Amino acid sequence: MSTFAFEQDGETRRTSRSFYRGANTNFHPTDASLSKPNAVDEYVMKGWKPAEKFVTTTTPIVAFGSCFATNISTYLHDRGYNVLNKRDNKAYVTKMGDGMVNTFAILQQFEWAWLNEHPTADVWQGKKGEDYAYDESIRLETKELFDQAELFIITLGLSELWYDEPTGEVFWRAVPADTYDPDRHKFRAASHAETLANLRSIYGLIRRFRPNAKVLFSVSPIPLTATFRAVSCMTADAVSKATLRSALDEFLTTHQDEGKLFYFPSYEAVTRIYRNQWGDDRRHVRSDVLTFNMKMFEHYYCSPGIQETEMIDAYNHAWELDLRKGETMRNRDAVSYAEHRAIKKEAKINARLEARRLEREQIFVERRRLKELEKAAANENRRKNLKTVGTRALKLVVGIAALDSAINWAAFAFASF
Repeated sequence: MSTFAFEQDGETRRTSRSFYRGANTNFHPTDASLSKPNAVDEYVMKGWKPAEKFVTTTTPIVAFGSCFATNISTYLHDRGYNVLNKRDNKAYVTKMGDGMVNTFAILQQFEWAWLNEHPTADVWQGKKGEDYAYDESIRLETKELFDQAELFIITLGLSELWYDEPTGEVFWRAVPADTYDPDRHKFRAASHAETLANLRSIYGLIRRFRPNAKVLFSVSPIPLTATFRAVSCMTADAVSKATLRSALDEFLTTHQDEGKLFYFPSYEAVTRIYRNQWGDDRRHVRSDVLTFNMKMFEHYYCSPGIQETEMIDAYNHAWELDLRKGETMRNRDAVSYAEHRAIKKEAKINARLEARRLEREQIFVERRRLKELEKAAANENRRKNLKTVGTRALKLVVGIAALDSAINWAAFAFASF
């Protein structure tokens, strides 16, 4: 078989030359590849790095979408960047931004702010199902945020959605239980074409009203909590993410050359580098992996940002913890899920008992301290009392002696007459 040589990770390798490899041949990383110092640059950010860093501490930023957008905005805000939706504001994107996870809900906010268009049905609800009204003052505050923004960070979460059938209008989240009407409230998954059309509409509105603003998209790596489709949640989530990522990729390829549209590969960094990147719920990203993602963003997009060494340290730290967690999981493979839960429950109970023991011990220490203080006070009072008695006794003795002397003098004087 005919082969050709290629360079990967500083080594010369060979593969089949039976097929044309094209001008851009980028091979998938191995474990060894991901342990190299240039792993992030080569296998995650290649092709997505901006020509110049464009986020400064004065850049007005608006970030919303899935809950992963909240992580980015919180991180940047804590690092001193100018995240507008972290200010005191009534705009829904500052309060419920992490609930606008489908492209329809995101588009609604731009249409409402800039075109004064909003759904006719009540499809905007909070985390507890409370209605969010189409309030003009809130619209104007949303518009003010968007009018100031020089960078929009939009994180796409899912493509499954609930909608109002008579109007076709899409809910932010699901339908509140107390208002659900099976005759008009329906569920479906958005198509690739719908998602692509929404992305184009969002970008078109930003270009129209903020022509110089930059837009950065990302896809949240966090899986669905549940699906309303009649299939397993894992397979439904695969479709949901694939729809978003596919539509976004098609959209990016048609506009990326404009220099104002960017992609942050947080989805790939979480799902493709690590093997044990989730917490026990298999949905939320481990904090160290999340920290690496945020530092990766700051290093590649922010000026002055952070040095590459700081980002690589975060990457290596997460990589090391990933290996440790994998080893821990292998060591407990023989333990059933029920046994594992029982062990965790026992550990929690023991922790509570230990906390109570320490609390009681502290109480006993405090009681002993108070008793010692009371004893010391009693001894001091006794000492003062004894001193007082001694003084009085001394005065009495002196008085008696003086009286006795006076009597003797009187007797002598009487005898002299």
